[in-house]
Amino acid sequence: MPDRRGPEMEIVHLLRAVTVELGLHSARGANRNGMHATDVRALIALMDARRAGEEMTAGGLGGALGLNSAGTTALLDRLERAGHVRRVRGERDRRRVVIEVDQRAVELGLSFFGPLIDRSVELLRGYDERQLAALRGFLGGVREAVAGADGVS
Repeated sequence: MPDRRGPEMEIVHLLRAVTVELGLHSARGANRNGMHATDVRALIALMDARRAGEEMTAGGLGGALGLNSAGTTALLDRLERAGHVRRVRGERDRRRVVIEVDQRAVELGLSFFGPLIDRSVELLRGYDERQLAALRGFLGGVREAVAGADGVS
């Protein structure tokens, strides 16, 4: 069992606090814009897929968010009515329907999250390449641990 008092635990507790604060910040943004917290998570997932050059289907989005088919449909209907997304034919396979984020949703996200992103980038510019690599490794490892935690008893 790891030591629960060392400097590593201070970082674990800071990470937990950051996670809580990010969740609260996201919820405030959702509330301020008449959205559900899941709507914000969905838009983030869709924008991440777009940034990676990947097409996202409804099933893929539901899987990424842990939603069943009915929940995913309700989510997409809500986002589509609000003008945040649209269902379009896939570029690679025209038989597939993929979800596309509207530029207005991107701008809405930037208006709310932009200052936080800018401040985070500013902080990261104070680190050298070795420190950035350590941060990437740590955060990537934590992300993998969380993703795999569901099957752990």
